[in-house]
This record gives sequence, C-alpha cells and structure tokens, in this order.
Amino acid sequence: METPLPSLSALRAFEAAARNLSVTLAARELNVTPGAVSLQVRELETALAVKLFERRPRQLVLTDEGNAYFATLRRAFRMIREATEDLAARNRPPVLTISCTPTFAAQWLVPRLDDFEKNMPGIDVRLNASNRLTDFDRDAVDVAIRHGFGQYPGLASERLLDDELVPVLSPALMRSRPLIEPADLRNHVLLHDVQRQDWRLWLDAVGASDVQSTRGPVFINSNGAIEAARAGDGVALVRLSLVARELREGALVAPFACGVATNLAYYLVYPAPALDRTAVAGFRRWILDQVRKS
Repeated sequence: METPLPSLSALRAFEAAARNLSVTLAARELNVTPGAVSLQVRELETALAVKLFERRPRQLVLTDEGNAYFATLRRAFRMIREATEDLAARNRPPVLTISCTPTFAAQWLVPRLDDFEKNMPGIDVRLNASNRLTDFDRDAVDVAIRHGFGQYPGLASERLLDDELVPVLSPALMRSRPLIEPADLRNHVLLHDVQRQDWRLWLDAVGASDVQSTRGPVFINSNGAIEAARAGDGVALVRLSLVARELREGALVAPFACGVATNLAYYLVYPAPALDRTAVAGFRRWILDQVRKS
C-alpha cells in the first residue's frame, strides 16, 4: 500500500521556507501570510511525525531530517517546473530573435518582415536593435546581421549586402541647389553618421579633395542622417542598400552615378547548430532570397 502524500500546499510552504530559511520571505514568495506558512509547516511535521526545523529567535535552522527532505523536494519541484515549462513551450509559437543595427532594422529589415511572416506564419519574430556585439548565449539571440569584415570566430558568416557609399538628398533641395559635380558639395551641408571619415573617403575617390569633409552635424547612426536628408537639411553619405526604397519611391535622389565601395558589408551571422531550428533555417533562406531580389 502506497504511503499517502502530504498536501501540495504544505510541501510548497516547507520548500519555500527551507530555501529562504525565513518564514517571512517564504510567505512573500507564496503571496500568503507568515502565519499561514508556519501553520502549513507544522501540519506537515505532524503528518510526517518528524521535526523539520529548529526554531530559534529570529532564525530558522533545518534539522538533519529536514535538510535531507528539502534536498529531495527541491529536485522534485525543479522537475515539476521544467516539465511545466516544456509543456507550455509546445503550445507557444516558435520564437526567432534577430539582432541587427538600428539602421539596418529600420531601413532594410523591418519593411520586409511582413513578407517573411507571410512565408513562415506562426513565428514570433523579436528584433534586438543594437550596435553592441552579440553574445548569442547571453543575449538569447538566434541570428545576427552585422556590418563588418565578415570575420566572426566560431560562427557561420554569410555575406548579404555589399557596402557602396552614395550621397543622397531630397528632390526639393536638389531643385533649389543643384548638384552638377562633386565640387558643388561645398555649397551644401554635409550630414554624417558616426563614420565621419566616410565623406573624406568619398570626396578623395571622386577627385573633390578641396571640399571640406568634416563640416556638418553628426548623427549617432545612419537613420538620423537619412531622415535629415529627407527633410532637406543637407546631403547624407549613406550605404546604397539602406536607401534603395527611398530612391525608388523618389523620397531621395542620388545626384552622382559614382558610388565608392568599401571593404565592409552586411553579414548574416549565427552559430552553425542554430540551423537545426526550423525558424532559423527558414529565416536564412528568406533573407538570402530577399538579397538576391534587391
């Protein structure tokens, strides 16, 4: 004949009190009164005919029997929690966490995510927009899109978009102050992102080295420079892939055919085992297809 189990409420009260070594903290955790916890523990001791705690002034100490019982109960409650989490996870949509720079998120990825969700419905997409380097384990990130040289030790890296710098401005500013040749930029406000040296690189490449490259406001990322250009506040030097939509829709114009290539590009980065997950493998296929179409 099986030994009848004590009440679950009493076991929870004892486990919480033993883990915190405090009736007050256990009560706070269980959202009950300290008196209720004490009563449950005493009833458990009575049912088991075992003393579980030595009750001292302002101190709760486990007896040898209580300590052994707590160790077993702790494992049991952990297993119950893990089983419950696993069961709940089966009923939740798969989560795909993507880390990328704020500029890439706003200018390239977000406008296309609706297409991804149509192709792979039921995936909970979460964007972690940050310029900080990604720690995949610590940040619980599945894939990252990073701007760099593509060298990420221990990670798979696939080139997405090449990096060509082009000056852009609003159509209204172009009409009021036409840019016929690069030297005309001396008559315009230059808009910079944090890569302030990019203007010098572009001006030297097109033979306009006499234009002062450092003047004009600096924005913390390309989003600010692009929005300022759209508002007619000046000429922004940005990566072509980030303004393709604005150029296509006529919100911005690129007055010069000459872009300047750099050694940097956007890369899809991920731990190789991540491709075992359907959501990650599907996102990889989708974004590579989007790049081919762009």
